[in-house]
Amino acid sequence: MIKASMSSGKATLFHQDLQSGVTYRVPALLYIPPDTLLAFAEKRSSARDEDTEYLVLRREGAEAAQHLWGRSEPLTSAVLPGHRTMSPCPVYEQKSQTVFLFFICVRQHVSEQWQIWTGQNAARLCYVWSGDAGRTWSSLTDLTMQVIGEDLKDWATFSVGPGHGVQLSSGRLVIPAYTYHITARCCRLSLPWGTQPRSLVFYSDDGGQHWLKGKLIEGMKTGECQVAEVACQACDPVLYCNARTPCRCRAAAFSTDQGLTFESPSSCKKLCEPPHGCQGSVDDTEEPDAPAHQTTCLTVSWLLYSHPMDKYIKGVEQNKGSFQS
Repeated sequence: MIKASMSSGKATLFHQDLQSGVTYRVPALLYIPPDTLLAFAEKRSSARDEDTEYLVLRREGAEAAQHLWGRSEPLTSAVLPGHRTMSPCPVYEQKSQTVFLFFICVRQHVSEQWQIWTGQNAARLCYVWSGDAGRTWSSLTDLTMQVIGEDLKDWATFSVGPGHGVQLSSGRLVIPAYTYHITARCCRLSLPWGTQPRSLVFYSDDGGQHWLKGKLIEGMKTGECQVAEVACQACDPVLYCNARTPCRCRAAAFSTDQGLTFESPSSCKKLCEPPHGCQGSVDDTEEPDAPAHQTTCLTVSWLLYSHPMDKYIKGVEQNKGSFQS
């Protein structure tokens, strides 16, 4: 949940080097109370997904009464030999003050399209953690078989986020994710037209010690996603999922069981996106001056969504009403 604005000015955190071709893609931003921001991105030798090298981090904290961004640092522990590291998705566990940084490690030189066409997954589900607000990081943990297990045979590939995870009011940690789910085969080979993107979440109820996965969101093609918790006065909180689709607009789905299952998603015509979709971000913020007593299921938190509407126009939307709107 957004609690405070860290600084009022604009800052470009990751610059493309036109001479060398070094490019930064797939950003993620995490706020750590009371005064720290962590910004992550993929460092690539070119704009191609296959040329991703590793993740980098920049930190903003209160130094000498000023909020200053530190230098870009490579996350050297978030590396699996023979793989490239992609799709940063951090989440902050408030009780232990621990940052969990989830990402995928994909076998070198293997493209997403190759995995979809062959049905042969080359991605691993991994994370590192930090107990000092991103100054130092643990060694890598590979959760692939522990969390996905036998279902991996029906996942052509998968990823997390990208963007950020959330900690719910119940304490549950939630990492948004998606997979290309194989629904049709011929002679044990997957059929590309029978492989569909489906969003889901990974979650932990014990502060990040053990992780599980929720069920796939069914009903339409949903891929990259982020989630936010919508608080209500007269009912339990609802988990909102905002997902990328191939339909030139975003999709929304709601969960009343903290991400174990989601209702069928619906298209959000107001939230336009480029023809092939793009990374988007959603977060929740407390409604100022929320009424003390409410008898209808109106939200007491607002949703804030940001996303490029096309190559040049960036859009920011705010939902202040019922979570059904």
